[in-house]
Amino acid sequence: MKQEVIMAGFGGQGVMSMGMLLAYAGMMEGKEVSWMPSYGPEMRGGTANCTVIVSDKRIASPITPSPDTSIVMNLPSLDKFSSMIKPGGVLIINSSLIEKDTNRTDIEVIKVPCNEIANELGNSRVANMVALGAYLQKTGILPLESIVKAMKKVFAGKEHLIPLNETALQRGAAVVK
Repeated sequence: MKQEVIMAGFGGQGVMSMGMLLAYAGMMEGKEVSWMPSYGPEMRGGTANCTVIVSDKRIASPITPSPDTSIVMNLPSLDKFSSMIKPGGVLIINSSLIEKDTNRTDIEVIKVPCNEIANELGNSRVANMVALGAYLQKTGILPLESIVKAMKKVFAGKEHLIPLNETALQRGAAVVK
């Protein structure tokens, strides 16, 4: 199994963290992984995206001209990355910030109100985990528990953040079920 995903949004939306957690979790599960970040001219508030590849086999290149999935957290990211997705692929849209529809009819579009769910949970900063939960549920590339295990390593010293992030993952997954 191989899954190529581009995650994109404004700097500060946790796009890089989402990608790093996915890559780290994949590595902990014995998968081959690649994580390639790309930043716009500004960090916070500018555009940011990362490409993550999780595979059972060696990865030839971290660059993917046509990912299986794209997770877009804002409108500029939708405009930039929706056309790149492979036919039959998946587009996950943060419908809290994006009202526009894609004109693609050859992909599955999943709208997830990431910011609304995060706000219901009491912290807008977990919108990225809502999106990641939806992605994991749809693709099945890794179980949610793998991300939680990765959080325990990544959030060392900040373990109090794990329960909220785990709940956000679960809520995102529930949107797709």
